[in-house]
Amino acid sequence: MKNKQQLIILLISIFIAAVVCYQFAISKTLVLKEQYIHLKQQEILFKNTPKQLTLVKKKQQYYDSILTKYQLSGNSIQNSLLKNITAYAKSNQLKVLDFVEPHVSSNNQVTIKTYQFTLEGDYNQILALIHKLEQETKFGEIINFHFKKEKNYRTGKHYLQAKVLLKSFN
Repeated sequence: MKNKQQLIILLISIFIAAVVCYQFAISKTLVLKEQYIHLKQQEILFKNTPKQLTLVKKKQQYYDSILTKYQLSGNSIQNSLLKNITAYAKSNQLKVLDFVEPHVSSNNQVTIKTYQFTLEGDYNQILALIHKLEQETKFGEIINFHFKKEKNYRTGKHYLQAKVLLKSFN
């Protein structure tokens, strides 16, 4: 055999040896290394579990305190909202004409409820109620309100109605 043929055979045998080594040793080592990295990540997560559990408990206590502060405990938001609206309306010469069932929609695992109600009364009192609902009670955000001036033809008096939309995230 010539030197050229011997060199070709040597290179082919080195290539075959490299492929065989990769198949039997290196590929298994790489798979085991990936498993090792995955298990290390899980170990870190499990080490932090007690800390996360205490943080979740503290958050739950905080949110429960907020719910009791804003009178949301024990009832649904709809009942609490209606209760606050009627209480304010009785003390401020407003009328609650309509309270419609909420419109429910979901967006990226978030439930959005939109409450619609109609009030009748003085402009300033209606605005004060809207401000109270959005800023003090934290039921949600007012996304729309529409004022309409109507006339009672029996008495000849004008009155103001407001349709309010309140959006709440659950």
